[in-house]
Order: sequence, then C-alpha cells, then structure tokens
Amino acid sequence: MRKLIVLSFLSLDGVMQAPGGPSEDMSGGFKYGGWTVPYFDEFCGKIMEEQMSRPFELLLGRKTYDIFASYWPQHAADWPGVNKTAKYVASRSPLRLDWENSVLLSGDAAAEVKKLKQADGPELQVHGSGDLAQTLFKHDLVDELWLKLFPVTLGAGKRLFGEGTIPAAFKMTGSSVSPKGVIFANYERSGEITTGSF
Repeated sequence: MRKLIVLSFLSLDGVMQAPGGPSEDMSGGFKYGGWTVPYFDEFCGKIMEEQMSRPFELLLGRKTYDIFASYWPQHAADWPGVNKTAKYVASRSPLRLDWENSVLLSGDAAAEVKKLKQADGPELQVHGSGDLAQTLFKHDLVDELWLKLFPVTLGAGKRLFGEGTIPAAFKMTGSSVSPKGVIFANYERSGEITTGSF
C-alpha cells in the first residue's frame, strides 16, 4: 500500500489559506494572501526541492487543482515531473481537466482514495486542498504530514485541522528550522492517542 502525504504551509495559528499570492484564495474575505513569501530563502528552497523531486502522484481538491493547472504547465522546470505524473481530483461538481494526466474521482472521495492507496504506484501527495484534507483526516487516510510552520499569526482563514480531524497519534520523522524561523516538521501516523497522568 502506498503512502498518502499531506503537505501544508501553516501559520502559527493553523491557517493554511492562500500562502502563495494575494489573489490565490480570497474566499471569506481573506486578505493576507502570499503570507509565506517574505520568509522564503535558499534554505527553504532546498527543502522544497528535495520534497518535490521524489516520485509522486498528486491528489488535489477542486480549488487547488484549478490553481495548480493554471500555473505549473508553464513552470514545469521548477517541479520536475509535475506535468507527466497522474493528478487525481476530488470534486463535487464537473470541471475541465485540461492539465495532462488528470483524472476526476467519481463517487465517494474517501472510497476512491482508499482504492488509490491500495494500487501500485508512488506516494500520493496532497498539497493545499483544505476541504479534501478534512475528508482524508476523518477517514484516517493520512499516513504522513509534511508541515511548514511560519512565524506569523493570521487570525482568520481556512485551517488544516478543522471539522474532519479525528484523534490520532503521530511521531516526528524529521525537522529543521530556517534562518528566518520557518519550522519544517515531518510526522508519521503512529497509532492511537495514549493518555496518562503526572
């Protein structure tokens, strides 16, 4: 069974909305689009390059798919293999799949993702896709989290851990901190929550 990895940029207060640009996602009146940009440096770029150079297929929600499909076909040199790899899209409404190798998941998203995980292939990477992530958390389909925590609070916006999050334990598999204070932390699913007392 192949792994499903959720990769996300997060503010200190857990917001994941519109990290890349002012007009990326203004829903809900969000006005801080592009909040990660001032913190990117060579250190961050190197880690992102490492994460983006692995064999992968993409699993995306509708909004993230639209954003990626309008950008990556013209910037493929920055993400080797992104155009050639399979892109699975979870959407409740019809959409145009103009980006090569894109497949619409029909029916129940959780059931379709379970099938994808059981199939042969490289790891499934989920970027952005906040609504889809909630479904994946709810059905315990996430194997790893690759988080980038930025030293900023945004107050409001879409959060990675929201309605769909179930109690779950994770163990850290790697971490580093950039000169500008961005924490890169990778976690692997490690069973159920255990409790105790002092």
